[in-house]
Amino acid sequence: MGDFRIGISRDVQTADGGTVFGEKAFEPLKDPAVAWEILPERVPALTPEHAARYDAFCLMTAKVTRETLADPDCRLKLIARFGVGYDSVDVAACTERGVLLTITPDAVRRPVAASVIGYVLALAHRMVLKDRLVREGRWLEKGNFLGMGLQGRTLGVIGVGNIGREVCKLAAPFGLRVLGVDPKVAPSTVADLGVTMTDLDTLLRESDFISVNCLLDEQTRGLVGAREFGLMKPTAYFINTSRGPTVHEPALIEALQTGRIAGAAIDVFEKEPTPAANPLLALDNVLLAPHAICHTDECMHGLGEGAFRSAVALAQGKKPQHIVNPEALRHPRWAGKFHY
Repeated sequence: MGDFRIGISRDVQTADGGTVFGEKAFEPLKDPAVAWEILPERVPALTPEHAARYDAFCLMTAKVTRETLADPDCRLKLIARFGVGYDSVDVAACTERGVLLTITPDAVRRPVAASVIGYVLALAHRMVLKDRLVREGRWLEKGNFLGMGLQGRTLGVIGVGNIGREVCKLAAPFGLRVLGVDPKVAPSTVADLGVTMTDLDTLLRESDFISVNCLLDEQTRGLVGAREFGLMKPTAYFINTSRGPTVHEPALIEALQTGRIAGAAIDVFEKEPTPAANPLLALDNVLLAPHAICHTDECMHGLGEGAFRSAVALAQGKKPQHIVNPEALRHPRWAGKFHY
């Protein structure tokens, strides 16, 4: 086997000894240039010892901190994230050390967007409540719980990037009017998707469904709070499949408890796993998922294969795709290194 060592975080392994990705996703790792292994235990964060042992690390939830990269001569050259969020990685520290950070946008685009539309349908048709009516023998009460038709309703998309654009695309057949807000997106680039770009307050006031699809950073942390929920229609539904801290969770809880909004679908929380005492778990107007609503065979295969291809490309002397911090390429360790 090759001298290029790839570490894989333990949280990809399933109870039966397999992995969430399936065998085919590991095909890129059959390259003789690399040797790879899954960590024997889960770790909350990579340590300097990990950085000294591996050339590349493919990870799901483990953090990469400044301490991870404390040794300026560490062996680690690449962090390949299974997904698109990288709030668990100290990007500045990686860039300073010349450590590349890659993500897998192609793998999550359709699965997450499909999950958002699934949530829209579940909330609009009050699917969970109607399931409960049958299970509790309340069949004759069905006339008291009408759903909401989608034609002519408004979907507000906060973050019209990789996933947000796909949400807009999938919304089109339902006859939804789509509003978008994203300071990094020019209106002309999404006009073909039927998206009207606007400001956040207008989107909140006019939308019947609001979907958060932005990355978590200092600009988006706490983006939706009490003021924002106060602008929404009392009949509106709120969907978050991005990152929990983009929303002020106590404000969301209050909005749901008081009927300030009609309901919500939440895949992400301020703290994960969320505590059993979280009031969200006791509410009947919210759908919950354990930061896994998009986890399908399609999605997981793409996450694994995409991250593994990044690591193998680097082992072959090629520049990986989807580098988050291209500034790291200016580090002396990369001078004259890549061929294409």
